[in-house]
Amino acid sequence: MVYRTRAVNLRGMAGTVVEVEAHVALGLPAFSLVGRPDPALAEARERVRAAVQSCGLTFPPRRITVNLLPASEPKAGSGFDLAVAVCVLGAAGILATQTPEVVHLGELGLDGRVHPVRGILPMVLACVAAGFTRVVVPSADVAEARLVPGAQVTGVTHLAELAARYGADVRVGALDPVRRTVAAAPPRVEPDLADVAGQEFARYALEVAAAGGHHLYLVGPPGTGKTMLAARLPGILPDLTEAQAVEVTSVHSVAGTFEPSNGLLRRPPLEAPHHTASPAAIVGGGSGVPRPGAASRAHCGVLLLDEAPEFPARVLDTLRQPLESGRIRLDRAVGSADYPAGFQLVLAANPCPCGRGSGKAVDCVCSSLQRRRYAARLSGPLLDRVDIQVEVPRSTPGALGAAPGEASASVAERVASARRAMAARWRATPWQTNAAVPGAWLRSQHPLTHDAGREVRRAVELGHLSLRGADRVTRLAWTIADLSGAERPGPDDVATAMTLRMRGRHE
Repeated sequence: MVYRTRAVNLRGMAGTVVEVEAHVALGLPAFSLVGRPDPALAEARERVRAAVQSCGLTFPPRRITVNLLPASEPKAGSGFDLAVAVCVLGAAGILATQTPEVVHLGELGLDGRVHPVRGILPMVLACVAAGFTRVVVPSADVAEARLVPGAQVTGVTHLAELAARYGADVRVGALDPVRRTVAAAPPRVEPDLADVAGQEFARYALEVAAAGGHHLYLVGPPGTGKTMLAARLPGILPDLTEAQAVEVTSVHSVAGTFEPSNGLLRRPPLEAPHHTASPAAIVGGGSGVPRPGAASRAHCGVLLLDEAPEFPARVLDTLRQPLESGRIRLDRAVGSADYPAGFQLVLAANPCPCGRGSGKAVDCVCSSLQRRRYAARLSGPLLDRVDIQVEVPRSTPGALGAAPGEASASVAERVASARRAMAARWRATPWQTNAAVPGAWLRSQHPLTHDAGREVRRAVELGHLSLRGADRVTRLAWTIADLSGAERPGPDDVATAMTLRMRGRHE
């Protein structure tokens, strides 16, 4: 007898519905699992055997073969356990119900309890997209699975509970469900821009970055407010759209950092890794199929690298490719994973090792060679991809007694208005923000006027701007025009864009 059900193979963010089939035949007792399982999945044989016996059911003493289709595709993870157990019980004639159109997701403990698994949200999304709406998940994952529209979700605590539901003669006693290991995080409180004293130009740079989705580099002495400004960038960004919320939540589900009690993630995330972080922690990695790193968890939000020159060069350079493409592809011997990484990068740095090398640098104790080496830790190719580069000077004593600065709510309203102008301009294109528009397309479809582009051409001729830098100045000029309500950038907008682009550059 052959019994069939469904499971999901998740690789990165992409889920594939897999057909699980079991065959029980006469012969010496054996349990084979075929279809290119990884080591964690191959161990499902022992977990399923122990879980079935813990339910008080007799594990069939026959030759059992479980196949995962398509057999040519590698399968990974422990989320197949529940489907394998249902197939074995069904093929042995213990279950009275056929489940070929039901998807079973969950990991089994030796006592038969069903444990939650990472990535339930993208798994259920894949099921519904493939036309399989009936999904059985661990009880701890029900809230997350029900975030997917159209899914008919059933939660299960113990394998015996599911077997009884499918017609098995088994007694279900008091069940202690497995709880999620991710504790409910308190609501994130976004700090207000009103807390920042002075720094009007840096505040304006932050507003432009938020409006156009531009990357930002802040350089200045310690205590000038660089980190405070950077931490307040998510607070002036618009809420995520429905599609963005699903994608961002799926990334955090795969990473195991999502707690579903508050629903989909609606606000742009903020990731601020320490400068001792490894490349795998930033871009993703790990044994087996790679998991998303901080860059992917910051998708549609902000990736803040405070004390950026202290990060190893190999860590910083791993960000160059996702800064251009907005995605990270991690290839390993056991498989590859593709994750979104459309984040806004914010770099904060001191001007030199002692931190006092800005302005006239009269108090700086660093030699010119030390300052150059410190600045060179941020490579030219990386900085060339950062649209806004500004210097944050020391605050004046008068800033301490000055009135509070403009609140985040007021700035967020202007940012939202500018985003609406961009959405109207790019509505027939795949782009949503000025920072995402390719330079070649922008030059051909929305070029600067001759007068507005004069200074940009001159800067390229003198070697002060690369061609990529000229494109980024053009994008910045469009964002500045959108913030001011202008139909297209003028010479003043371009001049401001060049100031935002080139101020604070340390050669």
